[in-house]
Amino acid sequence: MKQIVIISGKGGTGKTVITGALAALAKNKIMADCDVDAADLHLLLAPDIKERNEFRSGKSAVINKEQCVQCGKCIEVCRFDAIGRDFIVDGISCEGCAFCSFVCPAGAVQMKENVAGEWFISDTRFGPLVHAKLGTAEENSGKLVSLVRKQAKDLAEKVKADWVIVDGAPGIGCPVIASLSGIDCAVVVTEPTLSGLHDADRVLK
Repeated sequence: MKQIVIISGKGGTGKTVITGALAALAKNKIMADCDVDAADLHLLLAPDIKERNEFRSGKSAVINKEQCVQCGKCIEVCRFDAIGRDFIVDGISCEGCAFCSFVCPAGAVQMKENVAGEWFISDTRFGPLVHAKLGTAEENSGKLVSLVRKQAKDLAEKVKADWVIVDGAPGIGCPVIASLSGIDCAVVVTEPTLSGLHDADRVLK
């Protein structure tokens, strides 16, 4: 089994179209969409979702109203203004630092793991697709990319596929590094613009 990833260095170069073309041409393959921040391979492949799973990552504070004595210490120490005067935590503003849980005299603040997104195994007209969707304002897209890659590889080994074709993340950050790790071949798609060539050069390096 060989793993091939299509990357670009920047968005909008046609990476997903190339991936879709390879998906249509290749035989005996598994496809993976690792652009979890703005997944769009499903627009080309029209997947029929067979398996849906939660992706959990990071923690946010949750205040138990029954235990809370409303002393206000959590509000005082929260530098992100994530706790309102009604002692309800804004999950988007909370950075998960857990300082509020340390200062709460009543032990009313718990740090709970976030449901940060979903990942799927689907059927398409060109074969199986492993893809995911990161939640709004959630982090750790690199971790979700690694999960998608692992699930695609495991599925390929199970069905004895010859290829794993990966639509990589755009840019050069953590999701791209997670897309590239352990692959056999990378195809870099660029465009004839200064920014396109500059970013393609960076991702090559």
